[in-house]
Amino acid sequence: MSVSRDPATGALAGLRVVDASTLFAGPMAAMHLGDMGAEVVKVEHPRKPDPSRTHGAAKDGVNLWWKTLGRNKRTITADLGSEGGREVFLALAATADVVIENFRPGTLERWNLGYDELASWNPKLVLARVTGFGQFGPYRTRPGFGTLAEAMSGFAATTGEPDGPPTLPPFGLADGVASLATAYAIMVALAARERTGRGQVVDTAIIEPMLAMLGPQITRWDQLRTVQPRTGNRSTNNAPRNTYRTADGEWVAVSTSAQSVAERVVRLVGRPDFVDEPWFASGADRARHADELDEAVGKWIGQRTRDEVVAAFEEAQAAIAPIYTAADIVEDPQFRALGTIHEIDDDDLGPMLMQGPLFRLSGHDGVIGFTGRAHGADTDAVLAELGFSPERIAELRERGAV
Repeated sequence: MSVSRDPATGALAGLRVVDASTLFAGPMAAMHLGDMGAEVVKVEHPRKPDPSRTHGAAKDGVNLWWKTLGRNKRTITADLGSEGGREVFLALAATADVVIENFRPGTLERWNLGYDELASWNPKLVLARVTGFGQFGPYRTRPGFGTLAEAMSGFAATTGEPDGPPTLPPFGLADGVASLATAYAIMVALAARERTGRGQVVDTAIIEPMLAMLGPQITRWDQLRTVQPRTGNRSTNNAPRNTYRTADGEWVAVSTSAQSVAERVVRLVGRPDFVDEPWFASGADRARHADELDEAVGKWIGQRTRDEVVAAFEEAQAAIAPIYTAADIVEDPQFRALGTIHEIDDDDLGPMLMQGPLFRLSGHDGVIGFTGRAHGADTDAVLAELGFSPERIAELRERGAV
């Protein structure tokens, strides 16, 4: 378990990011940058906070999802559709390296805050635009959520049992994938800025990164006119590959992507004769005999506890993993060794556990300086840093601009 330190020690210290996006893909991209030390300023409407503040579980009326999603972000309010809010946003953009937004295409332009206007104030600015369907095309103005990307990317069509319906994930998978793609694209644009001296626009359509994660389904359709079927927890590429229940009622997952691992598994479960079968020599052929393989593996696993099964597989150098819940994750020695789970002091709820940054760097730690802050908590401080006088801030607040 890790306790995060000052974000100013992060690899991206000195980078300023304005997060004007809502819900998940854009805010998660900003979170990833903040985890690596970027200064992130979250901009929300004065009277309509980011809806993610009310998503998911709460404790004592305090939303828990926002505590993670909003970490390392100073929070201010500004109504970008008002003249005063536009003034605030232009002042922010003039000092920023990156602005992330996910309004429907044309919205910033309608407020006279499009890239041409922002770049006239700050030619080095990178504007990351995250929408469901991108900045152009026939669907550009449709409301876009991760669920739609999970449906349109081919993910849902290939997920679920063979005789069951297409299946959606119970969490924001497409948003999460898009957030990583957006953070990567931002860093690419910043690298290009080092050569050219100018920023540019990043256009992330949430339907595209999810599509990229699903392998060669487009090439398969183009060349073979076939689509990947729903196979439940099985794979068409190898077997045994499934989830299996242990004698103590727990579950484990087995993978045999490598031929040598498949041979170790069947020997371990008492069926070395499978190795000599002609069909056992390739993953695709093994997948066509998944019933036989699952019966043998499932029977052996079902006679032993989870700990016994995992220990035996490890000794045999076969690939297995227990199927964890959050309760298991926080106790697991590998996650502890990696420092995956961070303990952060929260102003509302005290010490709080959450997953940390996605990776480690040998020269810089990922950091969580603070958890998600209250709506508009830093408005006065940030505006003062931008040169707004107390009187001007009070005037903007009276007009509802902040």
